[in-house]
Amino acid sequence: MRILDIAKLAGAALAALMLVAAPLASAAPDAKDKDVPKVDVPKPDKAIGDLPPFPADKSVKQTMVLGGKMLSYTATVGSLPVRDDKGKKIGEVVYTAYHLDGGAPGRPVTFAFNGGPGAASVYLNLGAIGPKRVQFGAQGDFPSDQTGLVDNPGTWLDFTDLVFIDPIGTGYSRSLISGEDEKKAFFTLDGDISYLSRIVFDWLVKNDRMASAKYVVGESYGGYRAPRIAHFLQTDLGVGPSGVVMVSPFLDAQSEQGGNFGPMAWVSTLPSMAAANLERHGQPLNAETMAPIEAYARGEYVTDLLKGRSDQAALDRMVTHVSALTGLDPAFVRRSGARIDSNAFLRELYRDQGKVGSWYDSNVTAFDPFPWSSDGQGGDPILNGIIAPTTTAMVDFVTHTVGWKVEARYNALSGDVGAKWEKGWWQTAEAVTDFRQAVAVDPKMKVLIVHGYDDLSCPYMVSKIVVDQMPLMGDPGRVQVKVYPGGHMFYSRPASQAALRHDVMVMYGVAS
Repeated sequence: MRILDIAKLAGAALAALMLVAAPLASAAPDAKDKDVPKVDVPKPDKAIGDLPPFPADKSVKQTMVLGGKMLSYTATVGSLPVRDDKGKKIGEVVYTAYHLDGGAPGRPVTFAFNGGPGAASVYLNLGAIGPKRVQFGAQGDFPSDQTGLVDNPGTWLDFTDLVFIDPIGTGYSRSLISGEDEKKAFFTLDGDISYLSRIVFDWLVKNDRMASAKYVVGESYGGYRAPRIAHFLQTDLGVGPSGVVMVSPFLDAQSEQGGNFGPMAWVSTLPSMAAANLERHGQPLNAETMAPIEAYARGEYVTDLLKGRSDQAALDRMVTHVSALTGLDPAFVRRSGARIDSNAFLRELYRDQGKVGSWYDSNVTAFDPFPWSSDGQGGDPILNGIIAPTTTAMVDFVTHTVGWKVEARYNALSGDVGAKWEKGWWQTAEAVTDFRQAVAVDPKMKVLIVHGYDDLSCPYMVSKIVVDQMPLMGDPGRVQVKVYPGGHMFYSRPASQAALRHDVMVMYGVAS
């Protein structure tokens, strides 16, 4: 997930998750032993901190029922080293993998990443596509809810094996270096893509899966990672992904954050605000109901925005349309110049109820603890509610169900990673270049971009505009954008999760 104020939401500092090895010391030989040859005992890699090494990879057999059919599979928690160009181990990446027992030798394997940067892969794992799930991210979900895992009807496991990767500093994954070396290796836009792509390569080699069809899926900032990792695999590591799925992706910083200097941010967020308003009034969300709204945003609205303050009639038209589409008070819309800031929208919409909406789904609300403050200070309703259930469920699964016993903190959302991340990334990151290049490199590779209508953090209109501006490279159907009712984590809604599963199965060629 894309987390802007993650340091405030997830805590101030991340405990150092480094291993230390107590050297195996031998007493100095007595004089009478001087002719006995010394034996060099290999020492484990040293690291910062005082935690023991990670345990060996651990697997457990599990079952689930999907569509009335019993699936037997193996769940594995393990780790892979990250090495620098001299072969020194500088980090350890933890992964959770699910392998369908008795699957065909050439069965596809899908690598999954969440975002943040600073988020573990638990959200895609236990929320969207893994074989088990815990409920979170919808209106009425609370941090204190019981977190028992249940069979996930939206899983992809029946048609692909799954590998969920936690970047350094998230989950249990840890750096073994510090300072500027750590930031350069793990917390830059390019360094992140480089080492995570190598982790995909190393997992394939370790598990004898290089001959399998390979897919990459990423959510939010993971959606930024996915096309860049696919392109890196193609051109640097010699691995050709068959497809990429981007879930609520963050694709282009300028398109999403350019509102102070141009119209694109206002154009991209208005349809999501309008979709939430339709939903609040019981109207269906689909391509038909959204088509006239999108047409207005990309047509008359953007034209009137470009006229600016020089045309009062243009402002009057925008105030009328934007107020009707969003449900906001026309006086507020006029004061805003019909350019609706998403954070102001979330507070203004529910101000008379003493509540605030979520940036990730504006129809998910929570009480505003400081309603008279000029800025929201209570955190995001969805983010506040997901850390506890996902952390509790994942830690119990890893340490109890699988039995991978580790003495470390689990970081579902890491404020430390967010604080260390490359400065200014929020204004400069864009994956569109690698996206286009990856599609051009392989005319057979397919891409599916999926969004929730109500998401203001990664508005679906950005992806639609990005794809519409791409040149046609072969089959026009191999790059598609699909939108479902819901927000950033639209898969918390059963119907939207089922629609996602079907569309992915079509992409993988196992459904029509």
